[in-house]
Amino acid sequence: MPITIGTGRGLRPTPRIPMTARITPFLLGTLLVLVLGGCAAGGDVSRPIPTATVAAPSAAHRAVIVLPGRGDDLDSLQRRNLAAVIQRHWPEADVILTGLTMPFYKEGRATTRLHDEVVAPMRERGYREIWLLGISLGGMGAILYEHEHPGETDGILLLSPYLGEAALQDEIRNAGGLAKWKPGPHQALGPDTFQRELWRTLKSWQDHAVRAQAIWLSYGTEEPFRTPIGLMAPALPADHVLALPGRHDWDLWLRAAGTLLDRAAGARVDAARGAREPSRTFAPLNSSVEPSTDATNGSGTRR
Repeated sequence: MPITIGTGRGLRPTPRIPMTARITPFLLGTLLVLVLGGCAAGGDVSRPIPTATVAAPSAAHRAVIVLPGRGDDLDSLQRRNLAAVIQRHWPEADVILTGLTMPFYKEGRATTRLHDEVVAPMRERGYREIWLLGISLGGMGAILYEHEHPGETDGILLLSPYLGEAALQDEIRNAGGLAKWKPGPHQALGPDTFQRELWRTLKSWQDHAVRAQAIWLSYGTEEPFRTPIGLMAPALPADHVLALPGRHDWDLWLRAAGTLLDRAAGARVDAARGAREPSRTFAPLNSSVEPSTDATNGSGTRR
């Protein structure tokens, strides 16, 4: 499923493309230039997705897998100190930073490789919970992962997710919103279908309240994506959606991450208090986890 769209600073308004137009490789390249308005982080798709694990300061019960935005890679995620923010709020979480950058989406196997190379190995290690945290382009990746592997993760945190182009959003808006919109027959992900399938996934959260309880969303009141994000927001419980003053940048995302983590943790504590089932057991892992040997090979060229 080749995808050549992304997000980050230097963003431009999304061009309106007729939904009937076939998205050829040339048109995809054109969309990339128009939508991005700047450079995307690189990456070597011939090698495994680069990762680096930041071990929890206490016994790890959770793994939080971070998917970067368009302008970021593994190196920049490490420099932004996002792992420290996550562990300040969830000290029992190992944080797995990834270099799932634009080239992996363009290759067409981003969600498959994310599952095979990152999520499934984390499951095998015995974590009680596995969460995805997707930023901008990574938010889109997290939603598409949910489309391909529904319910595989225990929760998803979306920071300013990129939700595609305006034409489909207008279709949804003209239908009366996500609840009334009819996405049509289910289709395999592809360059012509991934946006409709992405919104189908969002609609499924509105139809399945239990799964929606595991999804958390934050965005900036001054960022370009606030309008499409507002269109998806009714799919989630109101207290799972957080609009903060700010733009589409790291100042917003670091603040939003901490607040969402606190809210998610509080919600799970409340649910646990009301549950009658005994909690699952968990075998603590060795905390001395080293970065992937490919960590320095997938960062590519940055702005």
